[in-house]
Amino acid sequence: MASFVVGLRRFLGALALLLLAHQAAAAEPPAFVGRSGSKLVVNGSPFLFNGFNAYWLMNVASEDQAKVSKTLSDAAAAGLTVCRTWAFNDGGNPSLQSSPGVYNEKMFQGLDFVVSEAKNHSIRLILSLVNNFKDYGGRSQYVQWARDAGESIQTDDDFYTNAKVKQYYKNHVQKVLTRVNTITKVAYKDDPTILSWELMNEPRCEVDYSGQTVTAWVKEMAAYTKSIDSKHLLQVGFEGFYGNSTPDKIKLYNPNGYQLGTDFITSNQVNEIDYTTIHAYPDIWLQGQSEEARKTFLQQWFSSHWNDSVKVLGKPLVFAEFGKLKTAPGYSQKVRDDFFSYVYDVIYNDAETSGGSFSGGLVWQVMGDGMESYYDGYEVVLSQDSTTTAVIKKQSDAMAALEKRLSGSHH
Repeated sequence: MASFVVGLRRFLGALALLLLAHQAAAAEPPAFVGRSGSKLVVNGSPFLFNGFNAYWLMNVASEDQAKVSKTLSDAAAAGLTVCRTWAFNDGGNPSLQSSPGVYNEKMFQGLDFVVSEAKNHSIRLILSLVNNFKDYGGRSQYVQWARDAGESIQTDDDFYTNAKVKQYYKNHVQKVLTRVNTITKVAYKDDPTILSWELMNEPRCEVDYSGQTVTAWVKEMAAYTKSIDSKHLLQVGFEGFYGNSTPDKIKLYNPNGYQLGTDFITSNQVNEIDYTTIHAYPDIWLQGQSEEARKTFLQQWFSSHWNDSVKVLGKPLVFAEFGKLKTAPGYSQKVRDDFFSYVYDVIYNDAETSGGSFSGGLVWQVMGDGMESYYDGYEVVLSQDSTTTAVIKKQSDAMAALEKRLSGSHH
C-alpha cells in the first residue's frame, strides 16, 4: 500500500509539474517577429499574415474603447493578425503631442489600450511615428513648431534637414518607444505585440526628387530608432516610388513616371531597415484607365518590387496599403471583391513561390460600426460588408495554411 501511495504522490507531483509547465507556456508572451534574410520569422519559422489598416485606433480609444474592441474582435474573427495604425497625432485638438515634447496623457492611454487590446486578440501592430501629410499634424506641424521657435524654415521639406525639427522627431520616437503601457506595465520597446515601427507614413520630398534627402534622413532616424529599441523590426513607410538610383524603373514602373523624392532602393538599403513596403492606389494613380490596365500595372508594380526586395535588397516585402475607392466610376461591391481577390491571389502566389519573402498585405481600411465620421470611401465594415469579409477571411485562411506548410518544411 505504501508503495502505491508513494507512486500516487509521484504521479500527482509529476502531474502538478506538467500543469505548471503548461500554464507557464500558455502565459508566455508571444515571441517577437524577427527577420531571417528575406523572410519575416517567429521563433525561426516563416511569419505570414493577412492584415489591415485602422489609423484611427488611438484617437477613438481615448474616447470610446468599445468601438476599438469591436473592430479588433471583428478583425480577429476574419483571421486578420496584423494591424497598421498611427502612434502620432501632432498639434491638433485633441492631440497626442500638443507641442514639442508635451503629451496628452489621455490620448497616450488610448494607445496603451490599443496595444493591450490587440494583444488580447492576437493581433500584432505596425506603429507609424509621423505623417508626411497634414492630417494629424505631420511634417508641416513639426516645421511650424520650429518656425514658432525662431528657426528659418523655407518649406515643409526642411523637416528632413533642419536640426531642430530632426531633434523634435527624435524626441517623439524616444517618447513612444520608452512609453510604459499603463495597462500591461510593459514598455512599448519590450512588447512583442508590436511587430514593427514605421518611420513615416508615405514620405515624400519635393525639393529633391533624387531621393537622396529622404535617404539621408532615413539613415539617421533608423540608426537612432534602433539605438533605443533593437528588438523590433523597422521599416520606412514607403509607397514604393523609384528614384534616381534606378532611372529606367522610374519610366517603367512609377505610375505616370511620378517622382516624389523617394528612392525605393537606396533608402531600403539602409542596414537598420528590416523590410520593404509598397502601397498602391490604381484608382487614383491611373484615373480614367480600365480595370484591366490597373490590374496590369499592379502585377508589374508587385513583381518589380518583390524582385528588388529579394534579389537586390535581400529583405522581405509587405504590401502595406491597398484599397478600392467607392466613389470611383463603375464601382460596385462586386468590383471591390474582385479587386481584393486579385490582389490577394498575387500576394499568396508570390509568398508561396518565394517561400515566404512576400509576407502579407494590409487592406486600407477596416472600420468598426458607427464610425461614419471616419469614412473616406475605402472603408470596409466587416460586420456589414459580408461578401468582402468573406474574401478577406479566405485570404487569412490561405496565408495561415501556407505559413503552417512552410514552417513544416522549414524544420
